[in-house]
Amino acid sequence: MPQGKIVKALSGFYYVQDANQFIQCRGRGVFRKNKITPLVGDEVEYQAENDQEGYILEVFERKNELVRPPICNVDQAILVFSAVEPDFSSTLLDRFLVLIEANDIEPIIVISKSDLLLSNDKKEKVLKYAADYEKAGYNVIITSTVESSVDKDLLPLLQNKISVFAGQSGVGKSSLLNVLRPDLELKTDDISTHLGRGKHTTRHVELIPVGSGYVADTPGFSSLDFTGIEVEDLSYCFPEMRKRSSDCKFRGCTHMKEPKCAVKEAVELGEIPQYRYEHYVNFIEEIKDRKPRY
Repeated sequence: MPQGKIVKALSGFYYVQDANQFIQCRGRGVFRKNKITPLVGDEVEYQAENDQEGYILEVFERKNELVRPPICNVDQAILVFSAVEPDFSSTLLDRFLVLIEANDIEPIIVISKSDLLLSNDKKEKVLKYAADYEKAGYNVIITSTVESSVDKDLLPLLQNKISVFAGQSGVGKSSLLNVLRPDLELKTDDISTHLGRGKHTTRHVELIPVGSGYVADTPGFSSLDFTGIEVEDLSYCFPEMRKRSSDCKFRGCTHMKEPKCAVKEAVELGEIPQYRYEHYVNFIEEIKDRKPRY
């Protein structure tokens, strides 16, 4: 049977790319019975009824899977956060980073709309955030579609990889993709002045060829939960904590109330930003609160 990759999912149809042809497929009933939902990024076996339509017969094992956005087999996540409009949110970025780290996906942080940083105070604040995340071990790119350095800074990182573009609505994901692939002419909208947040301009997940790789434009969203992440796993989703955990006195240290904790010491010394640790503590409490109480 022929095999291919799902590059688009829309209205119950899965569009499978096999070499240079695209087959519009439906999933067999067995998927619903076994609670398997094909996702964009899946490698599948399909049966073609003709050169344009067919059925997915089997979904092969995935190396990772995201729920929101619904995509799998991702190599890296391009987390796009605007400097302003909406303002840069380290809290929301850390939520994204935890989810990405938990799925063993390499994150790349892109701070967009740098051309709108008109005051020195805001510019210094954003640059400080960028320096903090770089110190933690993340690749951070500050860019603007107006002063476009996107091709030089971002395009080389996309080659031969499946990259998911994700982030809050209105941060400029579609605008960046339009720079990388001007022929796409993806719809973009400004921030809603009434709601103060971005209008949702992307309605489905789709893998788009860019150079020798694929990028996924995904629906914008503004919240994430930590389903599947346990308290004891959370510190491993913070690279600056992960590398210090072995220096804690107690194995399995949660970096909360334990004595002689290398992570808390690093926070006190300013080696780990206070806001990163506060986010970690808040996430711990959120994970604890989701558990059923008897």
